[in-house]
Amino acid sequence: MLASPVLLPGLYSFLRLGCTVIRFLLHILVSLVSAALAFFVASLIIDGFEVQAGGFLIAIAVFTASQALFGPFVFNLARKYASAILGGIGLVSTVLALWVATLFSGGITIDGVTAWIASTLVVWLITALGVWLLGLLVIKRWWGGREEEKARLKTLSRQDK
Repeated sequence: MLASPVLLPGLYSFLRLGCTVIRFLLHILVSLVSAALAFFVASLIIDGFEVQAGGFLIAIAVFTASQALFGPFVFNLARKYASAILGGIGLVSTVLALWVATLFSGGITIDGVTAWIASTLVVWLITALGVWLLGLLVIKRWWGGREEEKARLKTLSRQDK
């Protein structure tokens, strides 16, 4: 039996909010995984970029949170004062997030100007590609599962009639 029409608008709003929260949590998970991969690769190929095992998870969490906060902030500043650098917002927010992550001891250390430049480029590239590719895979799988569930519920509701 279907829910009463009075309850349906509230139910739909609740389900829509639930989908938004799930997408938000999936985005955080994808960002954390891509940051972990970026730090790992940077530590392998860049002299002066070091990751300590004890603070690896904290460094990833701090970097991801900082990146999420700095991205819109840097975008708004650039849009208002220096629109010519709008394309470099990802790089600027990445270097700021790396700097914040280095403030927490036991996570990552970056020594030297060359290491800072190289790690900014490597981490930015891997996190950008990682969020894009992993996001497509995870959200596509989640969306496909959601569509299958809708079809299943539609079939069940037809059987109830």
